[in-house]
Amino acid sequence: MTAIDSMDPVQAPTADPDWIFSVDGYDPLRENSVESRFAISNGLLGIRGARSTTRGERWVVPARTYVAGLFDASGAGHATRGLVPAADWLRVRILLAGSPLLHHPGDMSSHHMTLDMRRGLLLSEGRHFHPPNLGFHVRTSRLVSVDDRAIGLQLIQVEIEQGEIDATFEASFEGVELGLVADRFDQDLGIWHTSHSGKRLAMAAASSLQIDDRDVPPTALGPLRWSWSWKTRPGQVICFQRCVAIVRGDTPDHDPGLQAREKLGLAQHVGWRGVVMAHQAAWANRWHSSDIEVDGDASARRALRFAVYHLNSAANPNDERVSIGARALTGSDYHGHVFWDTEIFLLPFYILTWPEAARALLMYRFRTLEGARAKAAGMGWRGALYAWESADTGAEMTPDQVIGPDHQLVDVLCGKQEQHISADVAYAVWQYWQGTGDAAFLLDAGAEILLETGRFWASRAQPATDGHCHIRGVIGPDEYHEQIDDNAYTNVMARWNIHRALEVAALLRERWPSRWATLASRLGLKDAELDQWLHVATVIATGLDPKTGLFEQFAGYFTREPIELKDYAGRTVPMDVILGRERTQASQVLKQADVVALLGLLPEEFPRDSVARNFRYYEPRCSHGSSLSPAMHGLVAARLGDTEMALRFFRQTAAIDLSETHVEADGGIHIAALGGLWMLAVFGFAGLSLRDEGVAIDPHLPAGWDSMAFRVQWRGRGLKVRIDQRQQTIEATLEAGEPISVIVGGEPNQLGSAASISVPMKSPTSQSRPLVRYPASV
Repeated sequence: MTAIDSMDPVQAPTADPDWIFSVDGYDPLRENSVESRFAISNGLLGIRGARSTTRGERWVVPARTYVAGLFDASGAGHATRGLVPAADWLRVRILLAGSPLLHHPGDMSSHHMTLDMRRGLLLSEGRHFHPPNLGFHVRTSRLVSVDDRAIGLQLIQVEIEQGEIDATFEASFEGVELGLVADRFDQDLGIWHTSHSGKRLAMAAASSLQIDDRDVPPTALGPLRWSWSWKTRPGQVICFQRCVAIVRGDTPDHDPGLQAREKLGLAQHVGWRGVVMAHQAAWANRWHSSDIEVDGDASARRALRFAVYHLNSAANPNDERVSIGARALTGSDYHGHVFWDTEIFLLPFYILTWPEAARALLMYRFRTLEGARAKAAGMGWRGALYAWESADTGAEMTPDQVIGPDHQLVDVLCGKQEQHISADVAYAVWQYWQGTGDAAFLLDAGAEILLETGRFWASRAQPATDGHCHIRGVIGPDEYHEQIDDNAYTNVMARWNIHRALEVAALLRERWPSRWATLASRLGLKDAELDQWLHVATVIATGLDPKTGLFEQFAGYFTREPIELKDYAGRTVPMDVILGRERTQASQVLKQADVVALLGLLPEEFPRDSVARNFRYYEPRCSHGSSLSPAMHGLVAARLGDTEMALRFFRQTAAIDLSETHVEADGGIHIAALGGLWMLAVFGFAGLSLRDEGVAIDPHLPAGWDSMAFRVQWRGRGLKVRIDQRQQTIEATLEAGEPISVIVGGEPNQLGSAASISVPMKSPTSQSRPLVRYPASV
């Protein structure tokens, strides 16, 4: 077997086009978005989809390698922490007679890059013809292992198609002092530390090069640098492989170098083929658990696979000290900070397809609980108020000011006023408990989070002479309106949070009395305080108008200036840029509709006949200035049976990262929007919901979706669901675990171990029916 044959199985992308995304050539306007879209990650390491062999000599910024949890402080007083990029370990240069093969990425005669989602590989192929008679065929592949998350692998094949010349192949690390302070450089190891946060990073590497199956020793060596020189000839095949092991140390006294070398040694022992095989097997396992199969709509199927690929790439079930930032590990926007996005838009996917990852993400919130307590206390409240932007300590990372669209400094109030984050964390904790029944987590972490966030809201909602408790001076998810009172989303979620805190207190008291006694004593919880919580939850203002059934988004919203958004159809900038900050705040224009978010998360909080009424009212008032908004609207529209509108929102959400006509992903993919896409499909179109006795399915598939199949996990059971719109049947198979109840059309169906059922879909009421909208003037 020749060297090129030996790498062929890796270099050849998956044959099925539904599993790949490709791009040809070089477009400087789209290059950054391509790097985000084609990023590979494993929850510890994130590598943007930048070129390695075809970068040329004129690119200044090296390819970004991100390490989860590698935060360092910056700014005045070093109060703000951001994710620091590690050195680029993919850098290679090919020199011909001492001159670079390429000066600019556009010089490549042809270049084709492929993201193979099925195998978690980034592949590229290109040809370069160098006058007068030199020709090269270059193929590359890279991965960051999902089997051993410390490991990265780079493979490069160069076939000399014509010409003889003195050639040099250089492999090195670039950006070794970009944001980190170097401690030590050996031939095979680099160790750095952060300037202020006390973290350390080790990168161990090994490289080798073969020419026509013959190992060639380096002609030059240096710290993390290798070089080979030889004389080319037609038909010659050069195979290069580089393996790295990257380890983060969280304390100054922890030396990660030893562990990095151990990890590298294990990878070298199994060889690059073993690394690839283990990685592909791990990806196959993830796809088995989380793939969504859609027949009849190829674009929807590819969009969902893109979403699931990045969702699986973003999480690390082995690290409870990190969470998933707003751009995951695919870009630098928002500095790697964690928002409410994780709990509301990402956790549902992990709870139902990867509970181990969900648990780790929630343990991150438990580990940052002290920071949440400190923030609440600093603002004069009790309990825990989580940071709106969180890094690794739980301290508030939201900047005080940013530069607005008009290049003026704008005060950022979210860190002080966007307090619904605590209820969002509690929501995810409760959903995880309901979906997994993980008693150890509830006792060790979950109950304390629920109680301390419930305590916060009970202290935050203040009584007034009208007999209600009010939460004043906040920002809801709709960030166009600041310093508002009684935001519906905030208040209803706070009430829900308090009720779940009281429920978990009663549960612990009944089932684990000794654990309850210990926890209550440590938190200083007395029955009188719990009674006060119940009173607050009972009288808190929610904005519900009993006459109309409408929730007012915040106090005074109904009196704000109505603006017909249809008059601004085709706009390419957000409405707050068009109207200006002051007029937007004085209007009914929404960045995202908080009441619609409530409809999606807590439908049980709404009287049955008021769900459609609230959606019809708020949907035309929402400008979707947030990437999170369309998916939530689509979910609610699907549940209401308007599958045409829901599909429109589905495609709008998918286009955020996949559209070729506009560029939005330069700073990283929108991971929460991708989580929202999964929610829209599974909770909206498939109509999945969790019940105490099992799962319920009430499907509303769009026209053109012949069938939809997916898997979920519920309390130790593995369930596969297939909805066949042509046959009007729902098939469910219990693949693992004890018997489960599958509820269809309100009727429970008992499903035994390893058994399958097929039941008719509920009748004609589930068909698509467009919703009548209220005009903005109502």
